[in-house]
Order: sequence, then C-alpha cells, then structure tokens
Amino acid sequence: MKKTKLLDASVWKFLLVGVGNTLLSMVLMFLLEGLGYWPSTAIAYAAGAVMSFFLNRYFTFRSQETMGRSAVKFALNVAVCYVLAYSLAQPVAGWLLGRTGIPALWQERLAKLGGMGLYTVLNYFGQRFFAFHRAE
Repeated sequence: MKKTKLLDASVWKFLLVGVGNTLLSMVLMFLLEGLGYWPSTAIAYAAGAVMSFFLNRYFTFRSQETMGRSAVKFALNVAVCYVLAYSLAQPVAGWLLGRTGIPALWQERLAKLGGMGLYTVLNYFGQRFFAFHRAE
C-alpha cells in the first residue's frame, strides 16, 4: 500500500499558481480600471478563475477526468469554499475582533485576511480531494 503525504509538492505548486494567478488578476484589474471598480473586478475575477482552473488542472493536480466534469467540480468547490470563508468565517472573526480594543479599520482588515486564509486552505483541499481527484 502506497502512503501519500498530505502536504507534498502539490502544495507548493498550488501556492505558486495562486500567487501568480492573483498577480495576473491584479494587473488585469489595473488595466481595466477605466471601466469602473465593479466591472474591472468582475472581469479580473472571472479571468482569474478560468486561469486557476487550467493551471491547477494541468500543472498542479494533473486531472484525468473530462474537462466538463472537472469544471463543474471546480466551480462547486470554489463556491462552497467562498461561502464558508466569507459568509461564515469572516463575520465570526469580525465579531470576535469587535470585542478587542483594535481600531475598526484594522478589525475589518484582519477579518478579511482570516477569510482569505481560510478560503485558500479550503480551496486547496477541495481541489486536491474533490475537484481534481483521480483514482490511482
């Protein structure tokens, strides 16, 4: 029986893909800022999601499933991770930070940072074990 490590080279590839994808999305958003904040953000987010799908499918996890099946599982994974991180974890973090003496602006920033961190962790495990899982 072959043992697999939970945190192997795919973690580093995933982080590299995530950082690169974020930087490309930021550049795209900067180039499109003449359209306005919301349209440029939406276009950059959509383009970033498409880039993330292809980079993770072919570079990080090398899925053997059909493109359509991988895309649906990827979209479900992103949606669930987003809801868990930003609809549940971020408000809870904000509520907990509200009980401290930290200024409101920093409370908001720290809560968003916590949500982003949780989203990244959930997204990695969701993509590894659900979206791009392959039978060995």
